[in-house]
Amino acid sequence: MSRGFVKEDDQEEVPLVPPRADLPAGAENLVTPAGIQALQDEREELLQEQEQLDSSHEREYRIAFNYINAKLQLLNARIASAKIVDSTRLPQDEVHFGATVQFKNVETDLKQTFQLVGVDEANIGKGKLAFTTPLAKTLIKKKVGDKAKLQLGERTNVFEILSVKYLQNDLKK
Repeated sequence: MSRGFVKEDDQEEVPLVPPRADLPAGAENLVTPAGIQALQDEREELLQEQEQLDSSHEREYRIAFNYINAKLQLLNARIASAKIVDSTRLPQDEVHFGATVQFKNVETDLKQTFQLVGVDEANIGKGKLAFTTPLAKTLIKKKVGDKAKLQLGERTNVFEILSVKYLQNDLKK
């Protein structure tokens, strides 16, 4: 049917879906085993949410369905590009993707602990730092006792690596 015969208020706007976490151009979509599981769980939740939509109001149903479908397309693309990192194959004595690293700021003596994870899994409040961040990049390949320098404008922060651990049982889940 020609759009000329459709009432103005029947036209639906394309749902605006927020993008997923930023993955820099050319960067591999690295994920931990827990990270890929979280993405798959998110997909299941969206599919269930889509199945439970109330179809009694056709316009609202179509808008909600299209919104969830758009989110699923982004999520499925992220899952398809995921590369699960097997931390058992990495040097256990240095910081790499998947490592939980404790370090201290040499100047302030402030200790922090973060696990280096994929962009979708990152959550500073839960101690999960995206591997693409400047801090994570400065920690990579460092060993206990090494110092990592992070240049922030005029200021240089120096961090001393205190411990490096990998969750070996993460792959068995």
